[in-house]
Amino acid sequence: MKDTLQPGVSLTNRVEIDEARTIDFMGDELRVYATPELVRDIEITCRDLILQHTDDNEDSVGTHISVAHTGATPLGAWVEITATVTAVDGRAVSFEVTARDPLEEVGKGKHSRFVVDVGMLRGKLADKKAKLANG
Repeated sequence: MKDTLQPGVSLTNRVEIDEARTIDFMGDELRVYATPELVRDIEITCRDLILQHTDDNEDSVGTHISVAHTGATPLGAWVEITATVTAVDGRAVSFEVTARDPLEEVGKGKHSRFVVDVGMLRGKLADKKAKLANG
C-alpha cells in the first residue's frame, strides 16, 4: 500500500439508478434506489479509492458498514457517492460516505475496509475450503 492513502483523500462516483438498482415490491410506480444497492455502491466507491493507492498484488475487503438511507431516489435519476478517508491504521482504512441525488442528500454513513494481499487471501481461502470439504 502506498503512503498516498491518507485521511482527507476522497473520491466521488456517480451511479445511474437503473431498474436493477431499484426495489420492485411496491410496483413500478414506486421503483426507488434500494438500500442494498446503495450499500454495494458505497463499497465499490471505497474500493475504487483504495485501488488508486495500492500495489499490484493488493485489493481490499469490507469489514464494517453503517449507513442511513434517508431519501428516496427514483428510477432514472443518478446518485453521487463520495467517500472520504478518515483514518488509516496499518492496512485498516476507515471512510465517511455521503450519497446525494440531484435534489438532496439521500444517505450517509461509515465504512471500513482492509487492504489484503490477494495471493495470501487466495491461499487462506483455499485452505478453508479444503477444511470445509473434509468436514
